[in-house]
Amino acid sequence: MSYNLKLKKIFQICGIVFLSVALAACGNSQSGNGNGNKPAGGSKTRTVTDVMGHKVKVPAHPKRVIATYLEDHLVALGVKPVAQWSVSNGIQEYLQDDLLKGVPAISYDLPYEQVQKFKPDLILIDDASMVEGGKYEQYSKIAPTFVVSKKQNSDWRKELLTVGKVLNKEAKAKQVLADYEKTAKKAKEQLAKNGKAPSAAAIWLVNNKFFIVSKNVSSGDVLYNDLGLKVPAVVNEISAKATSNWNAISLEKLTELDADYIFLINSDKTHATELDNALWKSIPAVKKHHVAEFSANTGWLYSGAIANKEMIRDVLKTIK
Repeated sequence: MSYNLKLKKIFQICGIVFLSVALAACGNSQSGNGNGNKPAGGSKTRTVTDVMGHKVKVPAHPKRVIATYLEDHLVALGVKPVAQWSVSNGIQEYLQDDLLKGVPAISYDLPYEQVQKFKPDLILIDDASMVEGGKYEQYSKIAPTFVVSKKQNSDWRKELLTVGKVLNKEAKAKQVLADYEKTAKKAKEQLAKNGKAPSAAAIWLVNNKFFIVSKNVSSGDVLYNDLGLKVPAVVNEISAKATSNWNAISLEKLTELDADYIFLINSDKTHATELDNALWKSIPAVKKHHVAEFSANTGWLYSGAIANKEMIRDVLKTIK
């Protein structure tokens, strides 16, 4: 598959921040509308207010949902969408063993004709930039359309709770979040041996170029904020000027990486020539054989309760 579009989209919104075990279909929770009022008993619609101020009448129990790049939340809440996010030929592979298996793909930018074909009864939009230029009005003609976040790289926790509220699964969303926090806390305590956690960095290799994650988004948020791992100086330096989740870094700069462990997401499995480079082999963590390698099909390039739990499992398997 081509990774150029994948790079573009993940740099924009992966952070993809951005939810890890699939959970069973939720119970019969009810959530309030945008003003905190409960819907009348037996009502077939509920009114919720999105981040752009739209008062949206949504089905009390949506059946045909499109929520591109929010699928981690959907799966965690036990909701199967009618279409799933894709870039070129790529989809979120780490979710395919759960509710997304067999769900047809839809382009990440939600072309009007494709959306219309799936006949959704609810459209969830990841962030406001996706409905610029009159797109919101177009989507609203197809189905009730709710914008979840004002900007890209929003807090995945807030996104999860918002999606849960719109889907009338608010209690389930809170349960998923509480389970995640419990998992992260336990892992953090386990990693802080003798009161001191090791340092680590996540690196993405794609098209023979390296990218390093920023410290407060995507997998960086999991490593440093949730698990309490030490932030290497190189990560701090790049994060200070970062404009994306994943930021280009030269192999020469990587030789300065003072990390005890490296988590390498390798999208170049069959032609990773850079990993044979003498400079790569000179990196301290590489010399110590402290490199854990994962494919791009895992949750490391994404964010959410499911993706993040997968990362935590990987970290605990690596750092013992």
